[in-house]
This record gives sequence, C-alpha cells and structure tokens, in this order.
Amino acid sequence: MTGLEGTVALVTGASSGIGAATGTALAGLGAAVVLAARRTDRVEELAGKIRASGGTALALTTDISSEDAARACVERTVAEFGRLDTLVNNAGTMLLGPAVGAPLDEWQRMVELNLLGLMYCTHAALPFLLSAAADSPRQVADLVNVSSIAGRFPRSGSAAYNATKFGVTGFSEAVRQEVTRRHVRVSVLEPGAVETELVSHNRPEIQERHQQRFGDITKMEAADIADTIAFVVTRPWYMSVNEIVLRPTEQE
Repeated sequence: MTGLEGTVALVTGASSGIGAATGTALAGLGAAVVLAARRTDRVEELAGKIRASGGTALALTTDISSEDAARACVERTVAEFGRLDTLVNNAGTMLLGPAVGAPLDEWQRMVELNLLGLMYCTHAALPFLLSAAADSPRQVADLVNVSSIAGRFPRSGSAAYNATKFGVTGFSEAVRQEVTRRHVRVSVLEPGAVETELVSHNRPEIQERHQQRFGDITKMEAADIADTIAFVVTRPWYMSVNEIVLRPTEQE
C-alpha cells in the first residue's frame, strides 16, 4: 500500500465497529482522521488512542441524520486540517423484521441515517474532495460508502433496510459517473455478516432470528472491512475500485 501522509480522512459512525476500525487503519497509514459519531466518550477514547500511537485524530460529536449537523461536521474537518481527501460514509443502522405491522419509526430512522445522512455528508464533502483531487500529489480523492449485501440482494424480513441500502448503491454509482473524470473515486462496499453491535439494535425476537441464521458461521470482523477500505483508498490514482461484495466464507 502507498501511504496516506498529508491527507485528511473523515469517518462517520466511528464510535464502534467498522467505523472505529477504519479510523484506526487510515491513521496507521498516515492520514489525519476525524472520527464522527453520536457517542462522545467512544470517539474521544479512540482519538486518544490514535494520538498516543503517534497519529493525528479529532473526535466530533454529531448526528449526521441532521443536514445542518452533517454539513457542520464536514466544514469543521476542513477548518481544522485545511482539506478533505477521504470521506468514509459508514454511519448506519439495521432494523429488521416483517414489513407487515413494522414500526414505522424504525423505517424512518433507517432512511434518515442510512440514506439521507450519507447523502448530506456527500453533498457537503464533494466540493472539498474535488479540490483535494485537483491539488494533491496523489492526484485523487476518495468517497467510500459502506452499504451492505442487502444493497444487492433483497431478502424477506429486511424490506426497509434493503430499500436504504439499494439507495446507497444506486446513489454511489450515479455520483461516481459525475466526478470520476475529475479524479474523485467513488467506492461502495457491500459486506455480509460482520461481528459488530449492529444486530443488538433490533427487537429481541429479531435478534433471535438472526442468531438462528448466523449462529453457526464465523462472521467477518470489523478490521476485515477496514482493511478493505484501506486497500481501496491506497490504489494508484488511475485505478478505482467501484464496488465490492464481501461475505464470510460460510455465508450462503
């Protein structure tokens, strides 16, 4: 891998799981990282660990489902470090269950965070990513959207989650076509089962069903996805990894 020295990366949903692992990985490659999430204690702790290891990190408390908060997060990143080279849109939630009789507030939360929040951050970041691509010795900037295998393959019991993640995949490809000639790469990752706290946000009966489906396989770790993101953003400027589906070997 080539290094990321002199670059600035903003990672949303950085308080745990894939986001925390990605912030750590990018900092290890030399990027100054901004760790954005709602849980202040978690991102401050992670930023402290990165700084203690010799890296540069800033913790930001934010809820990117608010357009104003998402824009302020991007603007604070640029105000603090002068540029933005990499945006990793990782913040999201997975609330599963049958469509019939589903709590509508769960659908609304997923649309607001998984899709609109990602779009708000992207809208705010694109001018800075385009500027970074134009003036960087690397000749490129990166927008990485963490979707899900649910953004490629619909499944009974996850209709609203599928809708948000299909939206992420479609949005990513359309934006890619707009900015790729200006050296902003857009990549979408679609992981299968990962060992994170995502499932714990669901109602107990949904958690039980998930355990029945995945309890006997070895899931991927957050670090596996972070390593993949690090690979994506360290390719030579002329190579763009547009879409990756990742599954545990044992996931059917």
